[in-house]
Amino acid sequence: MSIAKIIGDRIRAYRNQKGWSQEYLAEKADVHHTYIGQLERGEKNATIESISKIAGALGVSLSRLFENISIEQQEDNLPAQCYALLQEQPVNDQKALAEILAALIQYKKA
Repeated sequence: MSIAKIIGDRIRAYRNQKGWSQEYLAEKADVHHTYIGQLERGEKNATIESISKIAGALGVSLSRLFENISIEQQEDNLPAQCYALLQEQPVNDQKALAEILAALIQYKKA
């Protein structure tokens, strides 16, 4: 999976968590709505400036948007796959899933 696609998926996940349309995010970030769609599909390589505007509109730091991106293939990187799956979920579900994972790890240690 390309870095552009990973970032696009993350933008979509944060946008969906807020319940925003692509058009609403584009308006808040001062970019064209078709550009948001192209980024989310990984069709465009965005500039840092445009990613910064989008991250700011979403209330997400650039470091958060880029964290845990690996040059390894996503298919071979299980932690990255788990991170991507979690990030796509609503925040309350993320918390619940983290608690479940912690409980499973604790159970396995016992």
